[in-house]
Order: sequence, then C-alpha cells, then structure tokens
Amino acid sequence: MKKLWGGRFTKKTDRLVEEFTASIGFDHLLFEEDIRGSMAHARMLGACGILTPEESEKIIGGLARIRDRVRAGEIVFSVEHEDIHMNIEKLLIEEIGPLGGKLHTGRSRNDQVALDMHLYVRARTVEIVELLARLQQVLVDQAERHVDTLLPGYTHLQRAQPVRLAHHLLAYVSMFQRDAERLMDSYKRVNTSPLGAGAIAGTTFPIDRRMVAEELGFDRIYDNSMDAVSDRDFLVEFLAAASLIMVHLSRLSEELILWSSEEFGYIELDDAFCTGSSMMPQKKNPDVPELIRGKAGRVFGHLMALLTTLKALPLAYNKDMQEDKEGLFDTVNTLTGSLRLMAPMLESMKVNGEKMRKSAEAGFANATDFADYLVKKGLPFREAHEVVGRMVLYCLQNGKTLGQCSLEEFRRFTPLVEADIHRVLSPEHVVESRNIPGGTAREAVLETLAEKKRMVAETFRWASTVNR
Repeated sequence: MKKLWGGRFTKKTDRLVEEFTASIGFDHLLFEEDIRGSMAHARMLGACGILTPEESEKIIGGLARIRDRVRAGEIVFSVEHEDIHMNIEKLLIEEIGPLGGKLHTGRSRNDQVALDMHLYVRARTVEIVELLARLQQVLVDQAERHVDTLLPGYTHLQRAQPVRLAHHLLAYVSMFQRDAERLMDSYKRVNTSPLGAGAIAGTTFPIDRRMVAEELGFDRIYDNSMDAVSDRDFLVEFLAAASLIMVHLSRLSEELILWSSEEFGYIELDDAFCTGSSMMPQKKNPDVPELIRGKAGRVFGHLMALLTTLKALPLAYNKDMQEDKEGLFDTVNTLTGSLRLMAPMLESMKVNGEKMRKSAEAGFANATDFADYLVKKGLPFREAHEVVGRMVLYCLQNGKTLGQCSLEEFRRFTPLVEADIHRVLSPEHVVESRNIPGGTAREAVLETLAEKKRMVAETFRWASTVNR
C-alpha cells in the first residue's frame, strides 16, 4: 500500500519496520482530538483563502462522518498507515476523494500530534480536577460526621497523641487540594496551541494560527515553532502531578488497609470494595486499596520513562517522542480508575468510633500533655520530659496507663501534680487544649472544615468554567 509520504522512496517499508514504528495500536485513542483539530484547521484554511469555502466545508463534513463511524465502531485502523493522523487522512481521501489530500496543507504531523496531545491532556486535566474535588467532598462529609470521634494519631506507626477523626481526614483533603492546584496551575501551559509550527519552522502559507487557537479554546499560541513541536514539558508536569496524587492515594490506601485489619478494627470497608480468598472462607481482603497502593509504582515509572526519553533529545522533533503516549494513556487510566473507586469506598465505609476511642485512651498518647502540665507549673520542659519518661516506665512495669494512676502515684514523681490531672489527661481535654489554627480543638477543626468546603466548591467551579 502506497504511503502518503512515499514519493521520495524506492522501496516498500519492511513489514517489521512498519510494525515497530507504528503507533496506531495506542494513539487511536486520540481520534476525537485529531478530528477536532483537523476540522478547525480546515475551517481556517477556508477563511484564509488557502482552500475555497466549498472545499473547506466538504472536508469538515467528511471528517464529521468519519468521526461518527469511528464512534460507532465501524472503522478498523491500519498499521500500514502508522498512526491516527495518517489513518484519518487516508479515510478522508477515501470518503471525499483527492480533495482530502488538501487537509494537510500548512501543517505537519509534528505540530498535529503536539496539538492532539495538548487537547487530550487539557481534557484529562479538567476531568481529574473534578474527580479530586469529588473525593475531597466525600472526605469533608465524613469529617463533618466525625468531628467528635477520637482516635490516636501516629508517628513512626506508634501512638503519639489523640486527634479527631475529622482532623485526620482533613489532612488528606489538604493533600488533594494541593494536587488540584498543581493541575489547575499547569492548565495554562497545557492550554497553548502548537498548530502552525509545521515540522520545525512554520509554513509559507498565510495561515491564521490565532483563529485555530481561538476555535479550539486555547488561551495562547507557542511563540517559537521549534519549541512548539518539541515541547513535552506539559506532559512531564502532568505525570509529575499524577505521581503525587498516586502518592497521596497510596498513603490513604495504606491507612485503610491497616484500619480495616482485625488488629486495628477502626473501620470496615463495604463488601462491594473487597474480595475473598479462594482457600480461606473467612477472609475479607481490602483488594481495592491494595491495588491502588500497588499501581502507584507504575505511574512513577511512566514519569521516569518520559524524563529519560527527553533528557538527551536535540531540537526539534524526534521519533523518540512517540514514546510519550503509552505511559500517558496508562497513567490516565490508572489515576482516573483509582480516584473513581476511592470516593465511593470512603463514602460507604463504616467507622468504629468506640474502638478508636479505646485506642486513644490506651497507651501514653497523653504523655506530652502531662509534660506541658508540669511546664505550666513552672518546671523546665527538659526536666518535665524526664519526669514523665520515668513515670511512663513505671506504668509499663506495672501494667497501667497514665490515666489509671492515682494522685498519690503521680506525686511519687513530682509534687506539682494536683487533683485536676485526670481531667487534663483525658482524650477530650488533650484534643481540645490545642485550640490554635490547624489544631485539634473542636473550634479549630470546624474552622478548617468550613474553609475546605469553600475550597472544594471553588475547585468544582473552576472545572465547570474552563475549556476542555
């Protein structure tokens, strides 16, 4: 089969070369973006007099029919035509005749593929921001239900200090807000049109780059044709942002896995998000959070792969850049799938507040408050730290917690302790005493909760107003 670019060649492309270099096996996912960009290009060619108005409209009509056939599953793409761009062009020539060959006037596959990638990433950016906002909303709703549910906070996976479950969940809302903000910030670099850059140096035809950019909803055009066709920074940014989202999803997954174990027993995941064992009938496995945790690594790998691909490429376009797509598509599938599952899984989980409360009372999560109590009585902190450490050792040797010790036992270690000590060391007092911005007191948590609600609403609003 004759190649659309084959005029300079005297031999057919080796079949193995065709299979090795073809990208249609994965870049067929760009057919909507490719046809959308081609329609805008054809309309601009007609407006600039490069095509007649009739030719422009005939090309646009042909592209619309091809788009409908692809959507209906009637089209089988060909390896011989290498990629989605050449496949669409070949289909157009079959649809409307030789006129279809005029569509490529004033552009190259180099700026065409760059345009498709910008359109694709722009749409996925907005989609993921919406999914993040949906997840944040679920976390905010759970936090609002559990403002007064207490549990131990952990450092080094050891009980540290009591916190409100709402406070714990809102920490993830903050993480996902930073993720959303990173994507919203990167949007302005994604929303830049490369079309018109040609293969490397633009085109001799009097095209209107800004017309195409405006029709496709871009805010600006690249101001350097070489940069336009070789820039993949926006993909690196997207993959980096995706990697951080997966880090946060993985950390949250790890806690769900731990909390749903019999050893913790803090939560129970809904049966719809768990699986069983083929051998052990009693098992209820948290496979969804385990897989999200596991899939984080593949997203990190795609980021490293693209950085490695780009690191030594001279300007401008190089065939290596074809390797930017499979990792991107897989990242989108992995990330959107993870976000779509995490939100309903959190929404449906049951919280065992009583078990959390008992864990908050056990151990020595109130030891710092005992030290602070002594400091407020006038003891230097380092001396107070020593006193509390010796008393913790005493409790460990006698199978007690600080709250189970009598006033007389406290006074064996320091005469500064008074009758209010048990109230001071209660989990409620411990969390309520930290009434500072970002602290665990009820007032502080409710202030943070209100702010997070506002931020989530703003994120949804942004996603509803930008082009995609």
